[in-house]
Amino acid sequence: MKFTTMLRGAFAAVAALSLAACGINSVPAAEEEAKAKWADVEAQFQRRANLIPNLAEVVKGAGENERTILTQVTEARAKATSVQITTDDLGDEAKMEQFAAAQSQLGAGIGRLLASVEAYPQVQSNQNYLALQSQLEGTENRIAVAIRDYNEAVRKYNTTIRTFPDSIGANIIHGADPLVPYKAVTEGAEAAPTLDMTSN
Repeated sequence: MKFTTMLRGAFAAVAALSLAACGINSVPAAEEEAKAKWADVEAQFQRRANLIPNLAEVVKGAGENERTILTQVTEARAKATSVQITTDDLGDEAKMEQFAAAQSQLGAGIGRLLASVEAYPQVQSNQNYLALQSQLEGTENRIAVAIRDYNEAVRKYNTTIRTFPDSIGANIIHGADPLVPYKAVTEGAEAAPTLDMTSN
C-alpha cells in the first residue's frame, strides 16, 4: 500500500512536470505579456493623436502653407485613429501593416508641420508651442520604447510557441498562432525625430 501511494505520488509529480514543460502556463503567459505591451503601444499613439488639436490651435496663426500641412495632419490623425487593432488582430500581418502605415503618415505629417513652423518666430516663441513640441518629442520617444517592448514580447511569445517542449501545449492545447511584430513602414520611422531647438 505504501509503495502504491509512493508510485502514485511519483506519477503525479512526473505528470505535473510534463504538463508544466509543455506550455500549459508559459504560452498563455507569454501571449498575455505581448497583448499588454500592445496596449502600451496603442496608449502612446493615442497620446500623440490627442496632442494634435492643441498643436492645430497654436499653429493657426502661421502662413497658408502651414494651414495646408495642418489640414493634412488633421486628416492623417483621423485616419490613424480610425484604424483599430484588437488583440485578436495581432497575428494579422495585413492589419498590422495598415495600422503602421496610418501611424507613419501621421508621424511624417507632424514632422513636416514642425519643420515648416520654424519659419515663424512668433509661433516658435509661443510658450504653448514650445510645450507641445516638447510633449510631442517625449511622446515619440515613448512610442519607440513601447514598440521595442512589444516587439520583444512578441519575439518571446513566438519563440515559446515554436520551441520544444512548449510547442506541444501551444499547438495541441492552445492552438497558438504567431504574433506579428510592429514594423515601421518608412525607413527610420522607428526613431524619434530630432528637433532643432536653436533659433536663427
